[in-house]
Amino acid sequence: MPNDFETFRDPLLSVFQSAVEEIGQKLDSSTTKLQRAGVVRSAFSQVREDARNIARQEVGLPQLDQGGMRPRDLKLRQVPRLCTELALRYLKALARKSDDARQQVASEYIGSPCDSAWLATLEEYHRYFGPNGDRATIPYVRAADIGDKVIPIDANARIALFADWGTGARPALDILKDIASHSPDVLIHLGDIYYSGTPHECRENFLTPIDRVFRKGGNQAVYTLSGNHDMYCGGVGLYELIRDLNVAPRDQGASFFCLRSTDEKWQFLAMDTGLHDYSPYGMADALTRIEDDELAWHVRRISEFEGKTILLSHHQLFSSFSTVGPETVLGKRSALNPNLLKAFRALADKGKIVAWFWGHEHSLSIYQPFAGLERGRCIGHGAIPVSTIDDIYRGVDGFDEAPQLIPNTRLGSTGDVWNHGYTILSLQGDSCQAAYYELTPTQRKIFEERF
Repeated sequence: MPNDFETFRDPLLSVFQSAVEEIGQKLDSSTTKLQRAGVVRSAFSQVREDARNIARQEVGLPQLDQGGMRPRDLKLRQVPRLCTELALRYLKALARKSDDARQQVASEYIGSPCDSAWLATLEEYHRYFGPNGDRATIPYVRAADIGDKVIPIDANARIALFADWGTGARPALDILKDIASHSPDVLIHLGDIYYSGTPHECRENFLTPIDRVFRKGGNQAVYTLSGNHDMYCGGVGLYELIRDLNVAPRDQGASFFCLRSTDEKWQFLAMDTGLHDYSPYGMADALTRIEDDELAWHVRRISEFEGKTILLSHHQLFSSFSTVGPETVLGKRSALNPNLLKAFRALADKGKIVAWFWGHEHSLSIYQPFAGLERGRCIGHGAIPVSTIDDIYRGVDGFDEAPQLIPNTRLGSTGDVWNHGYTILSLQGDSCQAAYYELTPTQRKIFEERF
């Protein structure tokens, strides 16, 4: 694979990767013992590789180097591995509410060759677990707090949609540059800033590249949704980001929102499906949902509107390629999330929904009509590298009924990685043109439709 960015579904491992990433950058900003010795190209690259290997070990994936070491066995080049292993032990102690174990790890840091930035940063991360080891309370904004807020967009706006993008790595920057070539009026990210949506990551992996590559001193409207990775540190980074992205009247206000064209022809209802996805075991266990008062807020927005509505979320209503729903009474698996299906039916009963875009799966899936939804579109191929060894279009066995893709709409690959991409929507009176792009690495249009 062309880069070493890898993320994991486990919230604890995601917070672990966030902590190590931040520490590595701090180490690179100063002259460390390792750098003076010229043993490694940078402390950052070394500890990122160690963290990736340790996380792979935790989830049972093959290792890229040797396992753990004891301090007396260490050579200078092996110090980062020790410091990184201690970091995971520290975060596990926080998650298990074991202050004794946390203090034990802290004492080992003090007696080790690890830079002081390790312990100082990990102690900062304590706040993501709350005072008693519980996960920090997410600062979710209730529907009653934003009232009937609707954000205006131009009647003939061009809107860029992309998802699972917030890595800060080269593929993400390349995608953003390609999006900017279309000169969109509005940018909407469907969630996931990696590894766990810390304030540092939301600034460095989202806001900074948006300002430098896309806005370039302008004030184009940019919005982002709540994904599961955004919630792994308690959502503090995401809610700070939401506050800073736009000024009134285009400010987002909450993790859900409504964009409405000034000619009253189109609206976008963006839903928060990330709030309830904390499970490290997968969607079948999380069965994420929308808060009842938020759903009622969306129902009011669609009831008062006579035009067409496009739904947006991070999580999928259905999938052919990922386990989404529970087992049926006959022992089959459901391709549908029943909680989101209930929400969809409540909304569809009140207005005209022409499409629903989501991310979460790191692929492009342009579905044929299914479960009453005319256009279900997964566009989660924004920036996460996925090896072609992993067949992203292999269906899950045992579904009672599975949605089918529109023919000839699959992603291509470059080298040994599936291509990244995005979607451009162009509003034109009563119609909307959707174009689906991938980088090969040149720009290629995969599919186009009008609705």
